[in-house]
Amino acid sequence: MQYRRLGADGPVVSRIAFGNSLTAGNQLADPNALACVHAALDAGINTFDTADAYADGRAEELLGRALRGVDRDSVVVCTKVGRGGGPGPGALSPTRIATSLDASLRRLGTGHIDLYQAHLYDDTTPLEDTVRAFAAAVHAGKVRYIGVSEWAADEIEQAAALARELGVPLVSDQPQYNLLWRVIEAEVVPACTALGVGQMVWSPLAGGVLTGKYRPRQQPPAGSRAVAAQGGEVSMRRFNFMSDEVLTAVAAAADLAEQAGVTLPQLALAWVLRGESVATAVIGASAPEQIGRNLAALETALDPELLHRVDAALAPVVVRDPALTLSRMLRAKSLSQKAS
Repeated sequence: MQYRRLGADGPVVSRIAFGNSLTAGNQLADPNALACVHAALDAGINTFDTADAYADGRAEELLGRALRGVDRDSVVVCTKVGRGGGPGPGALSPTRIATSLDASLRRLGTGHIDLYQAHLYDDTTPLEDTVRAFAAAVHAGKVRYIGVSEWAADEIEQAAALARELGVPLVSDQPQYNLLWRVIEAEVVPACTALGVGQMVWSPLAGGVLTGKYRPRQQPPAGSRAVAAQGGEVSMRRFNFMSDEVLTAVAAAADLAEQAGVTLPQLALAWVLRGESVATAVIGASAPEQIGRNLAALETALDPELLHRVDAALAPVVVRDPALTLSRMLRAKSLSQKAS
């Protein structure tokens, strides 16, 4: 395993992190979910990502169970607040943060969270209130580092400035980033690099589309995320990953990878990890053996000619528009609904 510091001031994380967004408490039976975490630990993964919203808290509970008995200082436990939560104050209000944090600590069975992340931007709560609540959690010893997830560049810049004033640096951003979805490249990455904020990217395999298992004009395989995880297909279709146009382009890229002697997921993961801006990529797994196969990406050398040909194959379907950062996308959708 390889390791890197997350941002200028964050924890040291494994280049591959393990996440349980649509698996634990959802797609997988509990024994399988626990086995995947243990396989990640055996592979040297020290970084585990979850959220209070995943499977309504079950994902945090299962991660806590899986890490029971593991040296707490040997792992980096990451969770999020700010998505869902039902009626009440704003998703990132101080009240919601305090309540959710204590619930996450209880479900995870730990005295502190290593990286606490603001899950989507909350434009119903003053940003200063949100950042002060996060800083208070750090000063109380409940949280060690703070980050955000799927925020736009200007939102990250404002939050980083407020956090710096409070003596608690913002260390990370968790955006979607993969060969198909490159919306962070134009604005988010340059802003974060200037601020010393590291990237902890999710969906490096585009929800499994970049494994090549989904084929154009064919039904998704039984047991796959697109059919076996509640919300899995909705998430993937939100980004148009399941369209025939995308799947046809991905099939062409898979053929190119095979001709070069690497698998498509190895190439896709190695591509995500190739730059200095990405400290770690969060992968999921529906079976323990998938983790070992994905770790081969750490040793995969990327031939420039292969990358050129893969880029050409995917070019018609690659998304780069920074306006499609998830916080902006959802805000635009909300405004549209209110207008109608």
